[in-house]
Amino acid sequence: MIFLSHNSKDKRIVEPFANKLAEVFGRDNVFYDSWSIQPGDGIIDKMESGLKNAKYFFFFVSANSLQSNMVRLEWQNAIVKASNGNVKFIPVRLDKSEMPMLLAQTLYLDVYQNGFDLVLSQMIDVINGENTYRGTATSYENVKARVKCGEKELNILIYAETYTEPLSKYAIILSNEEDDISWNCGKDNVVMYGFNKDVVIPGVNALAFNFVRATSPEFPIRINITSKTKVKFITVCRQVNEEKYKAIPIEYVSEL
Repeated sequence: MIFLSHNSKDKRIVEPFANKLAEVFGRDNVFYDSWSIQPGDGIIDKMESGLKNAKYFFFFVSANSLQSNMVRLEWQNAIVKASNGNVKFIPVRLDKSEMPMLLAQTLYLDVYQNGFDLVLSQMIDVINGENTYRGTATSYENVKARVKCGEKELNILIYAETYTEPLSKYAIILSNEEDDISWNCGKDNVVMYGFNKDVVIPGVNALAFNFVRATSPEFPIRINITSKTKVKFITVCRQVNEEKYKAIPIEYVSEL
């Protein structure tokens, strides 16, 4: 099932995507509220059913959808499901809106920059398993992470690519519960650490670390996390000011 999450104010641009995808994959395989929810249907029940059966979740990001509580509920539930590997989550940016923090490093398609026809082609390619697409970078991120993610073990190396970063405050975003995980930072001294539950949405938690030293190209940070069941990793963030964390670029590797 292909789920199209959007705000009704954006239907003028979303509906052509829905109709084109229905032509290619069949209307029964596209969850689009205009035809998937009929008079007399329970809206919440239909939404839950569509999300449960979704294999591809396209979230149309716009000023309208980011302000919608219903759309927020859809994409936040979907991202938790995606962290468990049960759905492919693809944001589609419609305007110049900034991506939410949790989606900042997610593969996304960009109508605002690239236009309708190219993005439609990319959506079809993604569904067919023929394409991955990363948004064009507009700024430089000095701090990056290499991640080795196994079934029950997560190894993270956080490093400064070019210059030293004096502030070493990081958060590992995951959907594991606190009693399911343990962690260590090797020989590094951690001034403060803590498990923060439901940091952005229910089911998304943050394991925060404040290190006593800077992060430099020659002296990276290492964090190792072990799960009793299964690692449900989402992303790595760094603190950029007193109130804000920002997701950093991640490279998945087989060895650290």
